[in-house]
Formats: sequence, C-alpha cells, structure tokens
Amino acid sequence: MHIVIIGNGIAGISAARNIRKLSDHRITVISAETDHFFSRTALMYIYMGHMKYEHTKPYEDHFWEKNRIGLRRAYVKALDTEGKSLLLDSGERMQYDKLILATGSQPNKFGWPGQDLRAVQGLYSYQDLESMERYSADLQRAVIVGGGLIGIEMAEMFHSRHIPVTFLVREESFWNIVLPPEESAMINREIRANGIDLRLSTELKEILPDENGRARAVLTSKGEEIACQFVGLTAGVHPNIDLVKATSIETDRGILVDEYLQTNVPDVYAIGDCAQLRTPLPGRRGIEAVWYTGKHMGPVVAANVCGRPTPYRQPLWFNSAKFFAIEYQVYGQVGNQVREGEKHLYWEHADGRKSVRIVYDARDGHVLGFNLMGIRYRQQVCEHWLAGRAHIEEVLQQLGAANFDPEFFRQHEAEIVALYNAQNPGRQVRLRQNRGLKGVFSLLGMRA
Repeated sequence: MHIVIIGNGIAGISAARNIRKLSDHRITVISAETDHFFSRTALMYIYMGHMKYEHTKPYEDHFWEKNRIGLRRAYVKALDTEGKSLLLDSGERMQYDKLILATGSQPNKFGWPGQDLRAVQGLYSYQDLESMERYSADLQRAVIVGGGLIGIEMAEMFHSRHIPVTFLVREESFWNIVLPPEESAMINREIRANGIDLRLSTELKEILPDENGRARAVLTSKGEEIACQFVGLTAGVHPNIDLVKATSIETDRGILVDEYLQTNVPDVYAIGDCAQLRTPLPGRRGIEAVWYTGKHMGPVVAANVCGRPTPYRQPLWFNSAKFFAIEYQVYGQVGNQVREGEKHLYWEHADGRKSVRIVYDARDGHVLGFNLMGIRYRQQVCEHWLAGRAHIEEVLQQLGAANFDPEFFRQHEAEIVALYNAQNPGRQVRLRQNRGLKGVFSLLGMRA
C-alpha cells in the first residue's frame, strides 16, 4: 500500500514516523517548501543569528532513507480523488492508496490595496524567511500589521538587527482576543519597553508603492502616512485548503474530518492546521492551529490508515510563546474575560513582568486552567491537576511542585497563597515545601 502525505510540517512528519512504526507500507512525503522537515517555530532564531537552518532539523538527513520514508520536493497542482492520483508541478502523476492532507495554514489577507507589492509578506514558510532576509539589507523601517504571535516574532526579529518597527494593532490592547486584560497590558508594556512603536486601535488602510513596485509607506485608518520599506502582514492565518476546492472533499473553514480524522472521501484524511473537526469537544474549536495539535494528530491518523481504528480526542489545551523576554504558557481553558461559573486568582509581581492566573470553578473549586507570564510551570504537573479536577486549595498547597525553575529563580508561591487567603477570609491555605523534582515525584506518585 502506498500512503502519500502532502506537507512535511510537524503533523505530516509525525504521521509518517508513526506509520513506519506500525507497518512496512510505502510512504511518500511531498513538500514544495524544503527538502527536509525543520522546526517552523525556530525560523525567527535563524534570522536573529542564534541558529542555522541545519540546526532546526530534528533528524539527520540520512534518517529518512534509513526509515524508508520517501521525500519528494514538489508542488501538488491538482488532486483526483476518484482516480486516487496527484498531479505534480513537473507534470508527473503520482498514484496513492491512502492520502493524508497536512497542508498547514497560510497568512490572512483582507484585500488591502497594495498587499501584493514587493516587500509585503507574512512569516510562515522558509521562503518567507528568505524573502525577509533579502529585504532587510537596506531596511530603514518595517511596519507590521496584526497583533498576534507571528507579528511579535517578526518585531523581535527586526529589533535584533536594530531596524525600527511600527506595529499596527487594531484592538485596544495587544492580543486581547486571547489574553485577559492584565496580561495583555503587560505585553503592551514589554513591546514598548523594547523600543517598538506600538499603535493600538490602528488599522492598515493602504500600502503605497514606489516606482519599482516595492512598498514605500502605509496609510493607517487614522489618516497617517508612515514611511517604510517592508510591511509584515501577520493578521492571523487560515487553513490552506486550496488544493481540495475543486474536489468533492467537504470543507468549511478547514477540511472537515470525523473523529478518525477521515474526510467524507474514502481513504483521504486531513490533520494539523488544515483540518477541522466536525464535532469538537464542548468549549473547543474545530480548528486548533498550533504545533501541539499537529503532533497529537500524527500518531492517531497513522493508526487509522494502518487499519487500527483510533478516535482522535482533543488533548488538554496547551500553548506557549515568547513576547520578547516574557515567556507565556497556558494550560486548560483560560478566556480573555472571567466567564460565568468561574473564579480567577490573579497574582502579578511588582515589576509588572511576571504573573500567575489560576482559573477555577466557582461551585466546587476544581481548577480549570493556568495562565503564566514570565514564570514556567511543569506541563506534567499542570495536566495532572487539570485531568484530576484538583481543588484550588490542593493546588495552592502543592504549588511549589509545578515551578520549573526552583533552583535558579526567586520563588513566589507564598505570595500567591497569601493572596488567595486574603481574598477568601476564613480559609487559610498553607503552602507545603515540596519544590523541585522531589516535589514532582511525590505529587505524581513516582519514585525519585
């Protein structure tokens, strides 16, 4: 049996590796982006000089041949689901028995005048990085449009080369569609503290060209013209489903899949950013375009194409990022506002650059989520508490076990517990001294 995977990101490669673990089927991974799988989240570090491209490849180049995973550098122009074939840009037709679509995302564009000029782009692919590098040589100012994670990465990249940046964010506060107000305000301060010209409540109206068809300025919704030689369009992404639009594969925003990650067309599956679950869990989205989702979907689709029916269950929500020097983690469900039936315990350090938010059920007190800024918690510990519906006071008593850096950084668990006690008179939680790995092993019932 020949299994073809379109896309060599984390979703497609996780699928390929797990298919090989389960079978001797012929595997071909097709990508027009790069010859080998690389860590997309490390693109910024290549530009900043912290890494080279070869450092971002998790596997040696000989790994693929050794494991009999065929790699094909090509662009798929068309898909024939009835004939079970792909048309490549070379004109070749490739037959498949089962097909896995892992085509990822592509940057949003909203019909802005000038959005197709030279030096106007997003940051998603390796080619985007190469283009950004080319345009950086004579760059005097960059304008970035869109207040999300890719936008702040791009701002940090330019900042590392002392290139002035103006950041246009249409919302009243950075990423406030995701972050609660206090955390969003913290990131506003961090962006500005790094010398970035952050313009909140400001939208892009038009990109103006020079005589050579390159961006020379932007016009904002407030009527201001800002001179620049590069415009980063980072106003989110959407599923890359162009390949299937002319087929009978059903789509909504993404490629619709059932709990086995199969489309409505037999022997065709979709995973990662391009896939949309028909029946997501309550409170979850059908499309979860994060690295961790693709990694979880890979082994599940591998089992299914190998004849071992395995339903995909959305794992506990987790995401992480970095806002300049402030690291961010979220475990479980943390909304941008306090929702009905919730209580939030929010502690922020006096320096305004560290915070811990614990969300818990207002009725029975079990924890629902953690939002962390500038402080890292252990994933295994947080998942243990959330999966076990641990009570907020149980969590606070053992909070030291979650801290990822107990030996090198000042601890704040006592302050967080004291805040809870102050907000809940008559209930005096006492912190146990169970820090570090010893505390983790004790909490999880493991031997050190």
